[in-house]
Amino acid sequence: MDLITQSPALDNALVDPSNWADERWVHEQFAWLRQHEPLKYLAAEGYKPFWNVTRYEDIKTIEGQKKVFINDPRPTLGLEVMEQIVQQMTGRKHLVRSLVQMDDPDHMQYRMLTQGWFMGSNLRKLQARVDELADIYIDRMADMGGECDFVKDVAIWYPLRVIMSIFGVPEEDEPLMLKLTQELFGSTDPDVNRSFEPTEFLNVVKDFEDYFVRLSEARRAQPQDDLATIIANAKIDGGQIPEHEANGYYMIIATAGHDTTSASTAGGLLGLIENPAQMTAFRNDVEGLMPTAIDEMIRWVSPVRHFMRTATTDAEIGGQKIKAGESMILWYPSANRDESVYSDPENFRIDRNESKQIAFGFGAHVCLGQHLARMEMSSLFRKLLQRVEHIELAGEPQYTQAVFVGGLKSLPIRYRMK
Repeated sequence: MDLITQSPALDNALVDPSNWADERWVHEQFAWLRQHEPLKYLAAEGYKPFWNVTRYEDIKTIEGQKKVFINDPRPTLGLEVMEQIVQQMTGRKHLVRSLVQMDDPDHMQYRMLTQGWFMGSNLRKLQARVDELADIYIDRMADMGGECDFVKDVAIWYPLRVIMSIFGVPEEDEPLMLKLTQELFGSTDPDVNRSFEPTEFLNVVKDFEDYFVRLSEARRAQPQDDLATIIANAKIDGGQIPEHEANGYYMIIATAGHDTTSASTAGGLLGLIENPAQMTAFRNDVEGLMPTAIDEMIRWVSPVRHFMRTATTDAEIGGQKIKAGESMILWYPSANRDESVYSDPENFRIDRNESKQIAFGFGAHVCLGQHLARMEMSSLFRKLLQRVEHIELAGEPQYTQAVFVGGLKSLPIRYRMK
């Protein structure tokens, strides 16, 4: 597909999920936009207009001003018709209300409920379990006889098992959690969506909610040492956490807690396969290069493709006037390839020591699980490089057709164990 620079063709193309299956095309559009129209006003068909933000510094500036640029009422890109359907069928402004939809004071109150679970001392307690699970999934590769689809057989299951262990969801329910996550984030991808009927998306959320209502009831009756117990028994403003917010909390951790990590893991492996010199360097200095390699993989993939913010007052970003009430879409894959920030951004370099990637966001809404994600990826790549001596592609990699969260959905590989 050719470079598109004119509206309305670009406006529609950039938010067309099918175009996101072509990573090269997406990055070409963003490179042109950063150079020529870094803040472009888009009016895509079916959507309320918004400012298209593609430069790293502009995105960081917006995320750093949480009172001026807020998540509510438009935290992610959504069709106007879906907003109307949600309002009509549920009476709510948001189908899901999680940390993603919240601003202060609610955001900080709810964030603090679980923040400790994702910080230093608690993560150190999880290290042995994460290492054990990494070994289990490399064992799975060994049992598969030298060929597998790394996404479908390893990358999606390993972080799912980690987060569900922390959550307290039994292993037999993990296939359901995976199916619902893929239907939620991949609602625009023909390979994983439940249906292209807009109302069916509401049923996906209802299935999540039904599951988590039962989980809450179980943890209130019999508390456990897990994250579900923390959420189920949380107090907000002196009362029990409301059901809608509790369900939203469960959903954001259950979905974002594994889907984004699996995308970064698979995309990181593809980066190594396509850059053999980087693979060799990594093998030769696994521990020395691990921190920068993991950050480079996350930069390279940027699995959360966007969030949105809305201005509460007239403001100026990158020399562009933004009016109160106008919304902006923040494109993280573009920010993480910004030539003004990264040297040689289109090359995958595991020794990149710039430590600037913004895939986890910035400021008040920075990803709660970023340290856990790095731990999981480090553990898996440590085991993989120890036990697998050669890896190559065995087919064409395929990417999800999704504008919000995505990455590889298929990575066929051929490999030889040591």
